[in-house]
Amino acid sequence: MHPAPSVIIFTTLSGLGFGLLFFLGLGLPAVSGTVAFIFFAIAFGLAVAGLLASTFHLGHPERAWKAFTQWKTSWLSREGWCAVIALVVMGLYAISVIFLDQRWGVLGVIGSLASLATVFTTSMIYTQLKTIPRWNMKLTPAMFLSFSLAGGALLAGQMRLALPFLLIAALVQILYWRQGDKALAASGTDLGTATGLGSRGTVRAFEPPHTGTNYLLREFVHVVGRKHAEKLRVIAFALAFVLPVILLVLPFSHFFALLAILSHLAGVATSRWLFFAQAEHVVGLYYGKR
Repeated sequence: MHPAPSVIIFTTLSGLGFGLLFFLGLGLPAVSGTVAFIFFAIAFGLAVAGLLASTFHLGHPERAWKAFTQWKTSWLSREGWCAVIALVVMGLYAISVIFLDQRWGVLGVIGSLASLATVFTTSMIYTQLKTIPRWNMKLTPAMFLSFSLAGGALLAGQMRLALPFLLIAALVQILYWRQGDKALAASGTDLGTATGLGSRGTVRAFEPPHTGTNYLLREFVHVVGRKHAEKLRVIAFALAFVLPVILLVLPFSHFFALLAILSHLAGVATSRWLFFAQAEHVVGLYYGKR
């Protein structure tokens, strides 16, 4: 069983798109006219494509609008509102830059902050889940934000900023993997706490609850071999950080810059696949998968 591709596409593309919008709102790069149109088209294309991909993961995509009514309690609803605000504000800012050759600075800053807030609220959808200890830690939003800023800087052509952001994101990724590998054990969760029967003594499964698969197993219980995961981590880290950093320190070339962007995108997608595949939902204990 593997994570749904729509979720991986959503978190990868939307993070890059809103990361690019963050820099564009700050006037980086300082472009106008046709060039500005291309940058904004890429940013909006990535952000919207990511958001659309997320709706395909819903059981009833036609009811997605109802999520906007729960903003007081739901991070999903807050993400929706932040995304709409960011896209609308940055849309107005894009009009001023592309067609009016003006830079409405205040509007750009508001759009940048809303773009970053969208990435943060996305991360909090996963961070809040106590049933997944690997996600339920402060490094989760740090990873989402650092990835978004690093990718956004690359797409914006801000190579001097991209280098430190890539190094920060690489450090956060390493710390996330190290802490995440210990998260389930550190949470004190076992079959006894998962079933609520721990107070009665040692709990063990007599036989699996189901002979076949079901929704919980498809959505929340993914098993990745340790050796397989380690290889994918090396690939993700090399593509997302090592290769882009090497390409950035070489004499500047548009080809190298494009290669760095594509490499980072592939690496982030691989890392995000592992993010979901290694989630270790506690329901896996009930099904004997942990």
